[in-house]
Amino acid sequence: MTRPACIMVVAAEASGDDRGAELMAALRRRLGDDGVRFVGLGGARMAAEGLTSPFEMSELSILGLVEGLKAYPRVVRRADEMAALALREAPDVAILIDSWGFTVRLAQRLKAQTPDLPIVKYVAPQVWAYRQGRAATLAKTVDHLLSIHTVDAPIFEKVGLPTTFVGNSTLNLDFSGADPEGLRRRLGIAPDAQVLLVLPGSRPSEIDRVLPPFAEAVALLKAVRPDLQVIVPAASTVAETVRTRVAGWPYRAHVVEGEADRLSAMKAATVALACSGTVTTEVALAGTPMVVGYRLAPLTYAIIKRLIRTKFVTLFNIAADRYVAPELLQSACTGPNLARELALRLDDEDLRRGQIEAQSQALDKMGRGGPDPSEAAALAVLKILDRSPA
Repeated sequence: MTRPACIMVVAAEASGDDRGAELMAALRRRLGDDGVRFVGLGGARMAAEGLTSPFEMSELSILGLVEGLKAYPRVVRRADEMAALALREAPDVAILIDSWGFTVRLAQRLKAQTPDLPIVKYVAPQVWAYRQGRAATLAKTVDHLLSIHTVDAPIFEKVGLPTTFVGNSTLNLDFSGADPEGLRRRLGIAPDAQVLLVLPGSRPSEIDRVLPPFAEAVALLKAVRPDLQVIVPAASTVAETVRTRVAGWPYRAHVVEGEADRLSAMKAATVALACSGTVTTEVALAGTPMVVGYRLAPLTYAIIKRLIRTKFVTLFNIAADRYVAPELLQSACTGPNLARELALRLDDEDLRRGQIEAQSQALDKMGRGGPDPSEAAALAVLKILDRSPA
């Protein structure tokens, strides 16, 4: 009898936890419950798929050069621990999801201690936007890339890294179980009340930098719109922090947790105020217009601004090659600026409708409606394992 495949799956932030859980489920469907076991690191969703993590994934949810330097000793220590885990568990393949700073260091350790272990990187660094040198670094460190963008393959294959385009799983987000009307009833929000969705990010550094101007924007709106309802979905990685901070706001806001309520809130919202990142694509898929805000440490922003090669940071804006949703970044990300853009959309139904349509068209350009990326990723992993589905 063939022993179960041992697959190492490592994610270090909320979006990676989503992708990891979906990939684990797809692999289990093909190999059977008795045909696979998982080791590695993840969050709540990967835990629900049966993964036991040795420490909290949130320790590694780091963004920014300054933040990365401060966290470097912890990142190195945790990379050493994960490499030791791999040595004990002897996985047949290691799948490292996104999170460049941590996963590249882990990959280097895995390659040094077990040269024959196939290492798969799931989600490429966005070298088409900045830091092109990372392509060559990755090619020396991992054996295969699972790409979510069509532009990746020519870049990475040019430097010798075999690449499989699997598509962006975010574009296949399933809203069929969302219940916006039920969420409104449960929170005591009238069916016709305007709802502002506030999405302050999933990393501690994002909460620290983004939530204050977001809170100021909401306060300005509530001062002239007392009936405006506010919902704040809290990512599992920062839920306690978000609840504590929102509890101190001088106006009521509903904090919700869990995937079902998060998706329901996206569908229930009139307008969203979103931290830049994967969540902007998710909100667009929900059919909700948004304003995007973001702040980095000043030094990080100064360096990245010199390196970045795209005019926009939001993926659907990049796809559309225009500001479908306004991006208020760094010094422009202030309470008054955010409140002004949100007020325009709260007051103008035609503006909301036009932005929803433009967001939808951009999502189509990004590849919405394609095959299930998790299934494609699972097939690629099985090919690397040289195993047929059970």
